[in-house]
This record gives sequence, structure tokens and C-alpha cells, in this order.
Amino acid sequence: MATLRLEQLQVQILKPFNVKVTSEIVCLSGASGSGKSLILRAIADLIEHEGEAYLDEKKCSEINPVLWRKWVGLLPAESAWWHDQVGDHFQPVKDDYLDKLNLPAGSLDWEVSRCSTGEKQRLAIARLLQLKPKALLLDEPTASLDAESVKRVETVIKNYVDEFNVPVIWVSHDNEQIKRLAHRVFKIQNNEIKEVKV
Repeated sequence: MATLRLEQLQVQILKPFNVKVTSEIVCLSGASGSGKSLILRAIADLIEHEGEAYLDEKKCSEINPVLWRKWVGLLPAESAWWHDQVGDHFQPVKDDYLDKLNLPAGSLDWEVSRCSTGEKQRLAIARLLQLKPKALLLDEPTASLDAESVKRVETVIKNYVDEFNVPVIWVSHDNEQIKRLAHRVFKIQNNEIKEVKV
């Protein structure tokens, strides 16, 4: 069971905080612009920050950044696509995440430019999970999805947590979603991150 531990993590104007996430979904909420995405990017070691992140007692600052980001998988609010064809972003060995997210196997042959926002988001989730990260950082992964797709994504992530015992930090503005998913909830208020009741 992987454990993600943050010690005195601080980014920009946010106050330092400590949190330990085990095999669970921890939801992070707060007003737009409060720093939720910054926190995920800091944990993924993509931006300057203070403090330290540990994955199973391995220090982020002592791990090759490429390897760290393979272990600690970040799904940004807007996924990046650097090749024209969807399949060029996936590993040669395919799994069933496409099917679970209601995407046809043929979607790997699609041009990225023909994909809707929701299709890109589900494809980005499948792409991330295929890499089998040991921890997940999800920045509003269902914000652009219809109700049926939201349900599928929630189920896929919950099953991933159960199967691989990974820690998840899930940014969400949806209070109903937080109630459905969260084992614990943290909220950003006045530049502080505090645990609140689910």
C-alpha cells in the first residue's frame, strides 16, 4: 500500500501544511484561484515550492523528476496532446481502460483534433492509468463530462484505488461528488489548507 506524505509543503502564498494520504481518496476543494492546481503541480514537482513530498518514504527531492512523475501521476485540468494521433500517446500494450471509460478501441486511431473536450478528458484518464502510477493527483477530472461519463470515471478511479491501494488527491468543486467519493476532505480558505467534515 503506497503512502503519499507531504511535510511543510508550501507554494506561493499558501501556508505550509502536512498531510498523509494512504489508500484513499482525499478531496481538495476551495474557491477558484485559491491554489488547488498549484498544490497538485507542487506535489508533482512541476513548480517551485518549499517543503517535501514523500512516496513510501522516498523523498521527491532525491528522485529523478521523470521517475517521480511516473510514480505520482498528475491529471491536469486540461490535458496536453503533442502528437496528431491519439494512439501515439499510449503505450504499445493496451488494457481495458478505454472500454471502461466508454471509448471504442478505434479511438486510438482518431486524430486528436477531432476529439471533443470530454473525449480528450477520458482519453487522458486512460492514458494516465495505463502507466500504473503509485499515486494519483486529479485536477477536476470530471468537470467537462456528462453525468454518465462522470459515473464511469468515478467507478474506474475507485476500482483503481481498491486494486492497487494507491493514494489519490482529487480536486473537485462538486459537493455531491465529494460526498460520494471522499474518505477525507481538505479545503483551502484564507490561504490555509484545513481538513473539514465530509
